[in-house]
Amino acid sequence: MSNQVRRELVAAVTATARRHHAAYTLFNQAMAEHLGLHPTDLQCVSLLALEPGPRTTGEIAQLTGLTSGSATRLVDRLQKAGLAERHLDAHDRRKMLVSLTTGRTPEIEAAWDTPGKAFDQALDDFTDDELTVIERYLRRTTDVGTEQTARLRTR
Repeated sequence: MSNQVRRELVAAVTATARRHHAAYTLFNQAMAEHLGLHPTDLQCVSLLALEPGPRTTGEIAQLTGLTSGSATRLVDRLQKAGLAERHLDAHDRRKMLVSLTTGRTPEIEAAWDTPGKAFDQALDDFTDDELTVIERYLRRTTDVGTEQTARLRTR
């Protein structure tokens, strides 16, 4: 493959990734509005659902890239919305842990039903090898995005 062809392919992937990010950001905003949430709150719920257990507010700040004060306000909003609860850490009673509640789970699952099926169907015609490459690309660009967010915030 020539250098020119590679540059064009990389440019096409980069442009498509930017469109993907914009489309997903707008989708996240629409879904959050549909559920009566702030888009950051919905992303936090999504991230917490991927975690193996409850997290401290400081860990939530790290997950979301927010300051500790902003993360505290975010958890306050999630608690008020019936999506999260705080409880004492059984191993360190000085710490408060935040976990998702199940009270609004049926509502959130219902809201995700149609979009979730559509996103799954978008992957139907990819081979297992192609899905492996897509997952690797997404993992790498997620890591780069996390690193670049930290870099921009430390300036």
